Order: sequence, then structure tokens, then C-alpha cells
Amino acid sequence: MVLAAHVDSIVTDTRLIEERRGQVLRAAIKLFSENGYYTTTILQIARQAGVSVGLIYQYFGDKDDILFLALKLVLETYETEIPLRLEGVEHPVDRLCMAIWAYCQIVDIHRDATLLSYRSSKSLRADRRVLIKEDEARTNSIIADCIHACITSDYMREINEYLLVYQYVMFSHAWALKYWALRDRFSLAQYVSDGIDLLVEPFLTAKGRKALASFRQRIGDFSTLQTPSAPVKAKRKLSTPRKRT
Repeated sequence: MVLAAHVDSIVTDTRLIEERRGQVLRAAIKLFSENGYYTTTILQIARQAGVSVGLIYQYFGDKDDILFLALKLVLETYETEIPLRLEGVEHPVDRLCMAIWAYCQIVDIHRDATLLSYRSSKSLRADRRVLIKEDEARTNSIIADCIHACITSDYMREINEYLLVYQYVMFSHAWALKYWALRDRFSLAQYVSDGIDLLVEPFLTAKGRKALASFRQRIGDFSTLQTPSAPVKAKRKLSTPRKRT
């Protein structure tokens, strides 16, 4: 029996699986986001990806497999890439601001997949929805740890940490969800900088505001930081393929 976290593949070459699945997932995310999950067919995905329908079935069992791995791709990218962007950042206020910036950067790279997660996660099998929620919770814990460090170090006042995590998560996702309305008013750097004014600074202590002022003096409005132009690859494998018998 195949575990829900696994997706079968007839092909056993790990490198080829990663390459072909990535090719199909990119096409599927585009079509699912534009046309909807139920309307999109395997044939349309194959045409968009430039492969045959038969090839898709060598790497995926069905359309649910494709949607599942598409959603896991972006969630696991959050989980792996945000900590990488925080490496070497020590101060609690700096870490919180950089975590929000990193989250928004990744959302910007994966706008279609972020939209897809809102529109189509309910279309997954129930057991897979549980796994997607677990992935989201692990990403949320990264933000939660940053908030908690600010509070325990007296840089942020006591506040409902759980609710504040979701304020930051929803702020990050809103860049994709309302991109049509935001893109003509803000660059990504301006959006994050203004968001920190609204969602971080009001909760800081005097000590925290001083630390934030120092951070701004060094970083500016984030425009000096490099924004990746290519999709970020998750460092952890999406799933462990099993050979069909």
C-alpha cells in the first residue's frame, strides 16, 4: 500500500523523476490557476508541458497526484527557503522582518501556485488535505519562532502570537491573491516595507522600535536586497517515489 505522502512512478531514475515532474507541475499549475482544477484535463496539461499523455502517467497516477505535488512544491519551498534566507541573521527583529520578506519573495515567484492553494486544495483527497495542512503548519512555525523570540527578548509586547502569525501569513499570500490590485501601486520591496510599518512596528516595545530603526537604516526598503528571478527549488524531495508492481 502506498502511503498518502508518496506518489507512484513507473520510472525509477530519481533525477529523471524530478526533471519530468517539474516540467509537468509547472504546466499544471499554470492551467489549474487559469482554468480551474476540474476543468483542466490531463491532455491539456500534456500539451502545455510538451509531453505525451502516456508520459505523464509514467510519473503520476492521476490528476490528484499532480495537484498534490503542485501544492507540496510551494509549501516545501517555504519550509526550506525561509530558513536559508535567515542564516546569519541573529537579531530577533531583523529575523522577523527578513522572514516576512523571504515569505513574500517566494510567494512572488510562485504566485500561480499560491492562488492554486486557495482555489483547489479542497479538491484533494481528505488524507492529502491533512498533509498539506501539516506542511503549512511547519511553515507557520518558522514565523511563530521569530515572533516568540521578539517577545521573550522584550523587543515586542505580549500579544496573541498565534493570531499574529496568521496576519503575517495572510499578508504574504495577499501579494499573490490581490496582485492585480497591488502591482501598479507597489514594488514587492515597497509592499513589504509598508507592511512592516503596519503589522510589525505597532507591536514593538521602545527597545524594539529602536532595533527596527537600525534595521531600516541598514536595509532600507528591501530594494537593495537581491530578489531571485528564477523559481526557487525546494531542497527536500517532494516525495519518495515507489515503483509500481
